[in-house]
Amino acid sequence: MSALLATFATTAATPTVAALGLAIGVVLALTGAGGGILAVPALVFGAGLGMADAGPIGLLAVGMAASLGALLGLKAGIVRYKAALLVAGAGIVCSPLGLWLAQRTPNRPLSFVFALVLLYVAWRTWRRAHPHVAAADDAAAASLHAARAAARRAPPCRLDAGRGKLVWTAPCARALAVSGLLAGALSGLLGVGGGFVMIPALQRYTDLAMQSVVATSLAVIALVSLSGVAASAASGHLQWAVALPFSAGAMAGMVAGRAIGGQLAGPRLQQAFALLSAAVAAALMARSVL
Repeated sequence: MSALLATFATTAATPTVAALGLAIGVVLALTGAGGGILAVPALVFGAGLGMADAGPIGLLAVGMAASLGALLGLKAGIVRYKAALLVAGAGIVCSPLGLWLAQRTPNRPLSFVFALVLLYVAWRTWRRAHPHVAAADDAAAASLHAARAAARRAPPCRLDAGRGKLVWTAPCARALAVSGLLAGALSGLLGVGGGFVMIPALQRYTDLAMQSVVATSLAVIALVSLSGVAASAASGHLQWAVALPFSAGAMAGMVAGRAIGGQLAGPRLQQAFALLSAAVAAALMARSVL
């Protein structure tokens, strides 16, 4: 009887879960893979899941979105696939540790940590959404790059313009591997793709163009996220009854979001995403302390 009731409850909740996935898919399409950070809070508040249970399902949605972006980047030839494989390999090694910690950490402190990460993402998005702030950041980055060039300093990972490939050195491999370890740990612990770690890391440690940075980051996110989903499924911690309708809704939302993206894209959309992220972070913090 209890199994029958559980099956009925899951079936009844399927439309709600699919609708949540649809909303997250639209956000992913409009804001990029970073928008997937809202998948976990959506499952927590909308489907009543705990953080540890929502994480792998959120990873599945983020991984699917990042896979699409990475495939487009590979087709365009702007993914530095060796760097992506190194970073993702380090992330995949560390992701199970994050999953292990998530399953053994009480829900409230885990929610609070996630809220802090979400606030950081909201702050960065808000800053970049203001044209004068973005221009100032770009000018500061250009100035720093010029100063480093004048001092004959270079990031550890440099692009060979002739071959179109990174020049591999021990400092380069070490910097990228450490970045991957951090992204993997956060991916397993919080169910986030880690794009807010990877993009700044690739900007700092390489001299790749921004298009290549984003595409390579998406490849890393896809590999790490999907490996985390596989590990969670193998350990029996992935609720397929929720994951499948949520993922189906997310894919439908991505298609719809891409269709309307041209009309809605711009600074206002990024500001709205930042405000929504901050509001969700505040709700998570309140939930974790009350």
